[in-house]
Amino acid sequence: MISSIHERITQIRNSLPPSVKLIAVTKQMSAEVIRLAYAAGVRDFGENRIQEAASKQAELSDLSDITWHFIGHLQANKAKKALEQFDWIHSVDNLKLAQRLDQLASQLGVSCQVCLQVKILPDPQKSGWSVSELQADLPALDQCKNLQIQGLMTIPPFGLADTEILNVFHTTYQLAKEIQAQNWSHLKMAQLSMGMSGDYQLAVQAGATMVRLGTILFGKRT
Repeated sequence: MISSIHERITQIRNSLPPSVKLIAVTKQMSAEVIRLAYAAGVRDFGENRIQEAASKQAELSDLSDITWHFIGHLQANKAKKALEQFDWIHSVDNLKLAQRLDQLASQLGVSCQVCLQVKILPDPQKSGWSVSELQADLPALDQCKNLQIQGLMTIPPFGLADTEILNVFHTTYQLAKEIQAQNWSHLKMAQLSMGMSGDYQLAVQAGATMVRLGTILFGKRT
């Protein structure tokens, strides 16, 4: 197991362009597995449950250069904990949540990097802004001065063909470019969090700067 995780991570890291950050998604994985990934050179880890992450973060507190990414659906009542535990939140999916995080970040005196979750195609399984909703909310998002809004995150609907998935990623890339061109004061669009184990190569092709990989690194979860 040790060598296989190390081998898979090394192989995938070597295959990614230098401009793309590998985020190892470690939900349901133990702190020991995270240590193996760390030994293979990974420094960015993604978790989607606040409580599950907390126990691992406590066990791994000696690894002080880890960057923790929250990638799951974030409920407003967990916003404070997310800001305290994570360096990045990829899944800010509505204006109310963004404003809550902004207010809390000010109170806590913390600075958090965030991505805005956008749904390019309608998908009842996922949360996030539609393109038109996001465009309408940009002026209000630009007022969230305590958040470092760095870009967009997207997850294509399940069951699409590769050409359709690629189109979702390309459209997200173009949307980020359009928002960047509007020269907002506090909205940066330098980061695109796109691509998981099954489609990350398509995401990289379309301009992803961060890929969120779990199964392909660690094998199937129970």
